[in-house]
Amino acid sequence: MNTWRLLTTKTHNAFMNMAVDEAILRGRIENLAPNTVRFYCWNPSAVSIGKFQNIQNEVHLDNCRKHGVDVVRRITGGGTVYHDAKDEITYSVVAAKEDLKAKDIAAVYAKIYAGLAKALKIMGLSADFNEGNKKTCPNLTVSGKKISGSAQSHKSGVVLQHGTLLLDVDLEEMFTFLRVPWANTCMQVVNVAKNRITSIKQELKKDVLITEAQQALIDGFQKALGIQLVNDELTSYERELAEELNKEKYSTREWNFHGRSIHEK
Repeated sequence: MNTWRLLTTKTHNAFMNMAVDEAILRGRIENLAPNTVRFYCWNPSAVSIGKFQNIQNEVHLDNCRKHGVDVVRRITGGGTVYHDAKDEITYSVVAAKEDLKAKDIAAVYAKIYAGLAKALKIMGLSADFNEGNKKTCPNLTVSGKKISGSAQSHKSGVVLQHGTLLLDVDLEEMFTFLRVPWANTCMQVVNVAKNRITSIKQELKKDVLITEAQQALIDGFQKALGIQLVNDELTSYERELAEELNKEKYSTREWNFHGRSIHEK
């Protein structure tokens, strides 16, 4: 059985979270880091936008500033996501595609979402994988409502997929920060989103701790990917690169507003 590195849940701000994911990706490309599954949380709460999105169109920036919510641009595609400091666990998987035994983007999504589906089954929920389309990335639903979304970056035969698993969700809070072009008020969006977004708590009718969700995800990924996860830490290369990326890329207006960085390759 293949052994992969496990990085258990740590909490950072949005800029460091994205810096660590990119540092792991670069480390894996250079064969300086192993295949890795990482879990993390966000503090303060944050909004992340896809690599190719226009921040002004996607985010209520004034509300974010007023409430101390970070805004960061990802290196992955996909749409805008609100990351709550209390009610979400985020995962990232960084691996060589050949080790995932996945030839294309769709196959990678299917493999990793199989792990998430198994994790939800462990917690008592039946989830469905949706392949997505040109407008939306693949996602996982429970009773027809989205519970997990994700995005990817592919470089030099290595993939980074990161995504969210909603432990609970406050839609009114979420759409205080996410801009929806067709809506005149926040509640207009909330009323639509009630039928499209759910959480583990809403489905199970009970609270689930981050530690419980993490263990289910560990078990789910191990079963779906046929791997053994071994607890470890970032290498010195990854730590140093993450600090550099945090300071010189992800914390900068040039990157977050315009998608430009001296580090972008």
